[in-house]
Amino acid sequence: MKDVLFEIIARKRSDLDLWQAAKPIEALEREVEPLLSTPVASLSAALTASDSGIIAEYKRHSPSKGWIRPEPLADVVPLAYQANGAAAISILTDEPYFHGCDEYIRVARRSGVVVPVLYKNFVVSRYQLLKARLCGASAVLLIAAALTVDECRQLCSDAHELGLEVLLEMHSPHELKYIDCEPDVCGINNRHLGTFHTTLDISREMAQLLPTDRVWVSESGIRNGSDIAELRQIGYRGFLIGETLMRHEEPGAMLRQLINSVNSALQ
Repeated sequence: MKDVLFEIIARKRSDLDLWQAAKPIEALEREVEPLLSTPVASLSAALTASDSGIIAEYKRHSPSKGWIRPEPLADVVPLAYQANGAAAISILTDEPYFHGCDEYIRVARRSGVVVPVLYKNFVVSRYQLLKARLCGASAVLLIAAALTVDECRQLCSDAHELGLEVLLEMHSPHELKYIDCEPDVCGINNRHLGTFHTTLDISREMAQLLPTDRVWVSESGIRNGSDIAELRQIGYRGFLIGETLMRHEEPGAMLRQLINSVNSALQ
């Protein structure tokens, strides 16, 4: 299977040229400036304080699985996640591959979502960080495999300047050098973005190598409370879960069941 990540990043860089031609970055900077005096909710603090640490994801589609939930319910599902105990919410904003958009975060905020929101996209430019701040995100995802160390370091610095936290996603030990870029949260993706193969063994192996002074998040492939209980016991404090919730008729109710099962598994 070809590496879809490289295809997505190439498309993202091409789209950036179009976006900047339509609206120069200077215009975005001016729009963001009035927002900088108002702090956003901290993702790392929310995960540290939470008993479950679940980042519930709003994801309608993926390149590997197709449509997960065709109907747009950004005013319903994220709010239901919050009401049922989500520590934070991840919202897919990539359009070409995941059928997301920035507007979903705005809609979720207008519906009453106040917990931290992760801007889930393939970020390669400050331009996208500005878009994230404008739509109401609290933190942004940076993917080590999509960036050089220097690019990642600059984006981390820019994100912090804009009042955003960074969840740095890694997949293997050779990407640990990216932690020097000072992300707020270390994410371990159990799904290879090129092949889409998923295994929790990646989080188990990486737990032995991650710095103890950072918040750790395990992403993808988490299906039940026992998975979360095990990962918590080896140091993880955040758990990004999307498809398991989004395929349920009532994602919020499914989240509540999952949290209850975590509590039972930990007793």
